[in-house]
Amino acid sequence: MPIALVGAGGIGKTSVALTVLHDDRIKRRFGDERRFVCCDKFPASLPHFLRQLSKTIGASAKNPEDLTPLRPFLSSKDMFIVLDNAESVLDPQGTSAKEIYAMVEELSQLRNICLCITSRISTVPPDCNWLEIPTLSMEAACNAFHRIYKHGGRSESIDNILRRLDFHPLSVTLLATVAHHNKWNTDRLAREWGECRTEVLQTDHNRSLAATIELSLSSLMFRELGSDARDLLRVVAFFPQGVNENNIDWLFPTITGRKNVFDKFCVLSLTYRSEGFVTMLAPLRDYLSPKDPTSLPLLCSTKDRYFSRLSVDVQPGKPGFEEAGWIKSEDVNVEHLLDVFATTGTTSGGAWGACSDFMKHLYWHKPRVVTLGGKIDALADDHLSKPECLIQLSRLLHRVAKNTASKQLLTNASNLSRERGNDGQLARALGYLSHVDFFTSSYMEGIRHAEEASAIFERLGDAVQQAECLNELALSLCGDNQFEAAEEAASRAIHLLPEKGEEFLVCNCEFILGYLSREKGDREKAIHHFEAALGIASPFNWLHLQFWICFFLAQSFYDEGRADDAYTQIGHAKSHAVNDHDTLLMARAMEVEAGFSRRQHRFEEAKSEALDSLNLYQKLGATKQAGRVGKLLLQIDSDAEANGRSGHPSCT
Repeated sequence: MPIALVGAGGIGKTSVALTVLHDDRIKRRFGDERRFVCCDKFPASLPHFLRQLSKTIGASAKNPEDLTPLRPFLSSKDMFIVLDNAESVLDPQGTSAKEIYAMVEELSQLRNICLCITSRISTVPPDCNWLEIPTLSMEAACNAFHRIYKHGGRSESIDNILRRLDFHPLSVTLLATVAHHNKWNTDRLAREWGECRTEVLQTDHNRSLAATIELSLSSLMFRELGSDARDLLRVVAFFPQGVNENNIDWLFPTITGRKNVFDKFCVLSLTYRSEGFVTMLAPLRDYLSPKDPTSLPLLCSTKDRYFSRLSVDVQPGKPGFEEAGWIKSEDVNVEHLLDVFATTGTTSGGAWGACSDFMKHLYWHKPRVVTLGGKIDALADDHLSKPECLIQLSRLLHRVAKNTASKQLLTNASNLSRERGNDGQLARALGYLSHVDFFTSSYMEGIRHAEEASAIFERLGDAVQQAECLNELALSLCGDNQFEAAEEAASRAIHLLPEKGEEFLVCNCEFILGYLSREKGDREKAIHHFEAALGIASPFNWLHLQFWICFFLAQSFYDEGRADDAYTQIGHAKSHAVNDHDTLLMARAMEVEAGFSRRQHRFEEAKSEALDSLNLYQKLGATKQAGRVGKLLLQIDSDAEANGRSGHPSCT
């Protein structure tokens, strides 16, 4: 069975082929009839290929024009033939490529010939068993490195560098060779890597990663892709995730035949496809990535397209909200883009505006901590974009339960907005601050902040924003046990909103009225408002809000003695906690469900649910919540034991 070993330059194709060629079983099977043809050592023409093949296999034909004079010799014995670096003769753009391909295809069909092809391109005869050579495992990379490097044992710093090299065999070998020749200790090696990255991968014998990559870029197939091909590769290299295949047309509208170009990158083993992205191995990425991103026009135009896409307003229930979910798959790319261009100076204004837009997208679709936080905090207080960036960063931190940090940022943002006389921005900051105050049990501060924000929006004539602040006021008043005032504020909010167009806020009002009613002990009214909120939310994909509606509706049903309905709603709540950032919500729902089961004397279910909740809390490092579930588990065991002793359900 003919086999083709395909992969990027330096991936180890030749090493694998040589290992097979000299394997004891291959030696016993083929003896001296093991042949190795270096296809990159002669001109890529049919006469040269046939002449080299004839010479290598020991045939008498001097200048064969085709395989005819070689067939008797080729068919006379079993042979193992390696065509190494076959891309140099199989490149479809070569002058003799079609004829050579036909010769290789015929060779692959000879039953007594075991043919092995190594190639950077995947255009190999169809009869070949095609095998893409992967990178090394961690252990294999370490073994390869330390077999060469003799100046220190295994260390975490070296392991980290090998990871940054994607365990690319040639890069690992070159790094070990350079470090060994220069007698660098581990600290010096780490320092050189930190300063020079892949530029350090060049030995005294002029073996280098750069030469290997440039060899691929000098191929006829690559040159035929046109003048934009290298810049496209540099854009792919710039982004940590590579380029989303679904966005190729959108990102590169000026590039003719762009999808074909990306396909050819993969054929040439310069890139590979991974989870919907066209990306490349880390050493290639580091080598090709532009050292000055602002100097690459194609990357700058790509940046502008991302920034334009981020500028779309993101509000639940409004046009474009669902489409903004694209950020979930490209957040790492966008964050890197912002991190680079926000510090270039020339485009910092647009970049920081895009930064706040980015965090809005994350807030709704993928809440997580961002690496941009330190740079935002370090902006000068007179920077135009600082207050808005602080506001959006604080909201994001609140969504991931970092309320103390969120409150500090909002306090800073409100002070800056007040100093600048930006009333609208000040009111928004105060409204969000009131929301965080509620979650930190700072109810009196929350009341004060919400009242000021509401008054500003009323003065500005912005009824929608005023309604939002009244909702926050209602929550803080409820927390302070001022239930009548809280209900009045929430009712005012819902009356300020139009019947159509602000469904999310209306839904939120109904939810808050339900929460207030439950706190007051009016379960029937609470259920009415929660069900009204759920009816509004159901047609939309507001998972976070739907979780909390179902969560409190479940508890209200249970309080009313409607256990089946309670289990149904807590199940719905869990179904809405589907994203990674909702793990805390899932744990909370499991905890409540365990409490339901305990009171229903379903002790085995209660214990299982409580243990699942405890495991999630512990993984998140939520010690307070984990301690609470630990106490619940003790109660479950105690109740189960008491129930067993009495022979009938115990009162709980």
